[in-house]
Amino acid sequence: MPLEQSLTVIIPALNAAAGLGAVLSACAGLPVVVVDGGSTDATAGVARAAGARVIAAPRGRGGQLAAGAVAATGEWLLFLHADTRPGPGWREAVGAAMRDPARAHYFRFALDDPSPEARRLERQVAWRCRVLALPYGDQGLLIHRMLYEQVGGFRSIPLMEDVDLVRRLGRRRLAPMAAEALTSAARWRREGWRRRSARNLLCLSLWFLGVPPGAIRRLYG
Repeated sequence: MPLEQSLTVIIPALNAAAGLGAVLSACAGLPVVVVDGGSTDATAGVARAAGARVIAAPRGRGGQLAAGAVAATGEWLLFLHADTRPGPGWREAVGAAMRDPARAHYFRFALDDPSPEARRLERQVAWRCRVLALPYGDQGLLIHRMLYEQVGGFRSIPLMEDVDLVRRLGRRRLAPMAAEALTSAARWRREGWRRRSARNLLCLSLWFLGVPPGAIRRLYG
């Protein structure tokens, strides 16, 4: 079955007008649901101009992703962040992954930055996925609706919604795809490569220690 008949792309967004167009361009021709969490910029207009369906949901990525899944029409769901666009060959990779509905699938992490720091972070993420089976939301997530519902879907938590879901899936129900997802490195450049990476690691550690997501969110900023 063609992708446009079986797949819905779901993108949570909040004041994402600057980068959203590139993501939507990469998804041209496919059903896309943009879940707006109360943007005050042109996010909704950019999405509609690209042919995406726009729905509103309370701010919070977990709840926005869950709302997008409810609104989606495809039997396969592809969750993407608004600053992450799938790279060359991604449709073929998704098509191949869809032959395996018993597992959820994620892209290889890549950053739109030529620096050594970016390459170092990409290697660290590859290690985390290989050893710990912990892909993050900026790697996208392709999952069949039946599996998504079986594990309980995204929960309306203020942070760590991606880790929460992949931990419920478990290693045996996760698989990498043979394509990359290119994420904006603007946050790392703005906040500092080491500082942001250290903060992300701290948040993950606190989550595993059982600290409530709301408290972690306050630290994350």
